[in-house]
Amino acid sequence: MSKLPPLTGARFLSGVVAVIMGCALNYIGDRLLGVKIELFRGILDFNGLWVIDMLVLPFFVGVLVAIIFGLGGKWLCYFPPLIVKSISYLDSVYLSGIPEDASLIPFGMWALFVTVVMTSAAFGGVMGEIMVKGTYGRSPRDLLYKQRSDNRESDI
Repeated sequence: MSKLPPLTGARFLSGVVAVIMGCALNYIGDRLLGVKIELFRGILDFNGLWVIDMLVLPFFVGVLVAIIFGLGGKWLCYFPPLIVKSISYLDSVYLSGIPEDASLIPFGMWALFVTVVMTSAAFGGVMGEIMVKGTYGRSPRDLLYKQRSDNRESDI
């Protein structure tokens, strides 16, 4: 049968906490960097801060989510960047408005940028799972590595 752990209340709560903490880190990082990927002011918008916001920050969000949630965090780390970027896009369109010196990028381009951000978070999620598990793969660690007592010369 399935070797997945059962969905218990504690596991669900840790997933919710992981997503909320990932969203908080992503939101705070966006505000500190001052980057809104849905606004276009010209080619000079694509600078170092934009690259950090697109690649580095989501990576650390993915690591944080995977460390908080544990094994399976690589699947959960896609959601915080998607949630934060979607709320930011909707905020720019409906609530705060678009500044006069900027224009809204087309929805397809925004979706491409969000896909890149989510992929960066996925790399972070895999790295976080490697940090939690100590190795990467489908088998439990005790099946991958033999104990020292099992490593006898007679077995060779």
